[in-house]
Amino acid sequence: MDYFEIYGGYSLSGEISVYAAKNAVLPMMASAILSENGTTVLRNIPDIADVRTMADVLRKLGADVDFDKEKHIISINAENIRNFEAPYELVSKMRASFLVMGSLLAKFGMARVSQPGGCAIGARPIDQHIKGFLQLGAKIEEEHGYTVARAKKLCGNIIYFDRPTHTGTENIMMSAVLAEGTTRIINAAQDPEISDLAEMLNRMGAKISGAGTSTITIEGVNSLSSVDYTPIGDRLEASTYLFAAISAGGEIIVRNVSPKHLEFVLSKMSDMGAKIEMGKNWVKASISERPKPVDIITDPYPGFPTDLQPIIMAVLCKADGTSVVWERIFENRFIHIMELRRLGANITISGDKATIVGVKNLEGAEIMASDIRAGAGLTIAALGARGKSLVQRIYHIDRGYQKLEERLSSLGARISRKY
Repeated sequence: MDYFEIYGGYSLSGEISVYAAKNAVLPMMASAILSENGTTVLRNIPDIADVRTMADVLRKLGADVDFDKEKHIISINAENIRNFEAPYELVSKMRASFLVMGSLLAKFGMARVSQPGGCAIGARPIDQHIKGFLQLGAKIEEEHGYTVARAKKLCGNIIYFDRPTHTGTENIMMSAVLAEGTTRIINAAQDPEISDLAEMLNRMGAKISGAGTSTITIEGVNSLSSVDYTPIGDRLEASTYLFAAISAGGEIIVRNVSPKHLEFVLSKMSDMGAKIEMGKNWVKASISERPKPVDIITDPYPGFPTDLQPIIMAVLCKADGTSVVWERIFENRFIHIMELRRLGANITISGDKATIVGVKNLEGAEIMASDIRAGAGLTIAALGARGKSLVQRIYHIDRGYQKLEERLSSLGARISRKY
């Protein structure tokens, strides 16, 4: 099984450009189902496991999908979709596969999608999706681990989310674009990737306004057309490289990312002692001393992203003082702490709060990734540790980063993939 071999203690320097945001690309691939004819083209797409999984889901439905991995272009033609089932063996690999339900239901009036990760309908990650589909007039049933949705014609309605949900907002947006009448989503998620999806759908012929705010309005249209579109740069990938530079030391420039999408994160980097400079689509970070401690509370956008909590925590392990991280989104997002302790981190947990007492040096060790961002955080911690570290189970990291080891190596990191 692949793993990273890392020799820490080497500062980073240089420039790097990020790929299209994974969390924009996946719903955009699902939205290609809505096109009445032609081929939808998406550009600057990373060759990562989650994109390949979504491509396989679309192929299973009957779409023609071509992924030019050299040019980072994916082309999707949905004219031949005749199958409306997304099977367990694919959806179980990636929860975002559930995003095809909204598009299938809107265009064909039928969708049968495996419940992601065995998740049942109820107070769980897909409950807000189901609530929205029901309010649009769909009939929902559970059949042998699948969610089955049917509707002769969806009708616009006012949908109130109990909490902001990123994929829930996207799924309901995609289902509402072909519905009769007007749909309003109240308490919608406000992430930049949702605004970008709305921009793409509008170019396809949809009528969506308010994306990026807590209230989104969708006026139903009769049909959508294919589009050629370049998604926004990945703010999470960009942040990963910037935090890596703060952990290992040095100075880097990250391009193809909007600083506006990173305002909260960049403010925390500044608080940690990093010098931050920025332009329209680039950010420069440098640091010459030990990071300062900061406190973090994870919240939906525009708050501090939960996806970056394991990554900033890796840096705070070496901060000159005590930091507190309050995880308010996911109850099980402290799994990586045990691995950070193996590197010598001083972290205690009390419920949903972690207290990190910074140490001057971390020491290399063998550690194990448990998910995409935890794996990235452990990699960053190893870059800032003394000596050799081995990061196991990097298939998690491959879901969200294209050849992370090569990208970091281009900045001067001593990291390689071993087999």
